[in-house]
Amino acid sequence: MKVAIIKYNAGNIRSVDHALKRLGVTAEITDDPDAIVSADKVIFPGVGEAATTMSYLHDRGLDRLIEGLSQPVLGICLGQQLMCSWSEERDTKCIGIFDQPVRRFPQGLKVPHMGWNSLDLVRGKLFDETLKGAYVYFVHSYYVPVGEDTAAETGYMIPFSAALQKENFFATQFHPEKSGSPGEKILSNFLQL
Repeated sequence: MKVAIIKYNAGNIRSVDHALKRLGVTAEITDDPDAIVSADKVIFPGVGEAATTMSYLHDRGLDRLIEGLSQPVLGICLGQQLMCSWSEERDTKCIGIFDQPVRRFPQGLKVPHMGWNSLDLVRGKLFDETLKGAYVYFVHSYYVPVGEDTAAETGYMIPFSAALQKENFFATQFHPEKSGSPGEKILSNFLQL
């Protein structure tokens, strides 16, 4: 199985690579369109700022490339947010796979929302009932509201989408690579698709 991790100007790529190695998978970290398109699975991780990252992706054509992929694709953290339609972070047009806005947590809440939080609702191909109530690791100041593509839900004073799923596209706001055994199970479920 060939797994590609999309390389772009966002952090967290190495920790995803290490998590895959723990599962016995060697991934290729690349921004080469041919390598990405020919991979069996594609992971789009990220930690960073939406506008700068979207500009980088757009300049290299990676935004359209990601949108057109037909194999299973997993966005993580900023990756999930960039797969949505628009982000409140610097009024940024995103890739648009999920028809959802990305909002900043309301004033009065400590941001970033950082640390362990539970998955209150789970559905879809990455999750099974054993993951309901599982604790996973979050670090984010922006969130995707609950909507029709929500595959897992978490609350931080307000409910939000901890994960999304639509056709061959999957995304998690939390970091499965930093979430212990529940995260490993979610990554493993993705690799088995």
